[in-house]
Amino acid sequence: MRYLYLSLAASVLVACGDSGGITTPPAPEPTPVPVTNASFEVSVVNLTIGQPLSPLAVMLHEDSQRVFTIGQPASAGLELLAEGGDNSELLNEFSDAVTASGEAPVGPGASDMVLLEIEGDDTSGIRLSVSTMLVNTNDAITGLNSIDVSQMAVGDSLSFSTIAYDAGTEANTEAAGTIPGPADGGEGLNSARDDLADQVTMHGGVVTSDDGLMGSVLNQTHRFDNPVARLRVTRTQ
Repeated sequence: MRYLYLSLAASVLVACGDSGGITTPPAPEPTPVPVTNASFEVSVVNLTIGQPLSPLAVMLHEDSQRVFTIGQPASAGLELLAEGGDNSELLNEFSDAVTASGEAPVGPGASDMVLLEIEGDDTSGIRLSVSTMLVNTNDAITGLNSIDVSQMAVGDSLSFSTIAYDAGTEANTEAAGTIPGPADGGEGLNSARDDLADQVTMHGGVVTSDDGLMGSVLNQTHRFDNPVARLRVTRTQ
């Protein structure tokens, strides 16, 4: 019992400070909760045999935004992309969105991938749009127009086969000097909207010189059927 008493007394002395009080260790700092950003991987495969696709314009945006509306005139940004493959103004029109551009054109049978990341993991109301030009045409485009990705969990994927649309900003003459792709090397944007429709519609396809269109710089290798591309979006984080 004497040894037990001495041991207890020593323990009390160690626990006492100079003032005779008991020292309380400081509370541990709270561990911060890391915020995980949501990431989406967008890939495209060109399904045509003679229509390179211009560098992708990819946008994660609010559900109120659209790249286009069928039956309505194309925006200035879509006109620039559809006639010349330049996606810069279209991306600027989505200035409040998370945007990215493909690094290079996507040749027939080739593929490309773009990664987008939004701050935080709240994806409520998030939509995805992708747009690209079929460059051996006057103003054909393809892509995704405001697809709901808000409910995708990490690891989920969605696949789409996309069709060609006519931006309705340039007449489909296929004439020399009017097509920016390798079939012609002509001009990109022409500010005159000479397509009588001046509205976005489904594209009827090219006619080409092999089909009897005099003056066309296109041939049968530039024809395309729908779908023209396959797109896949995967939530990676």
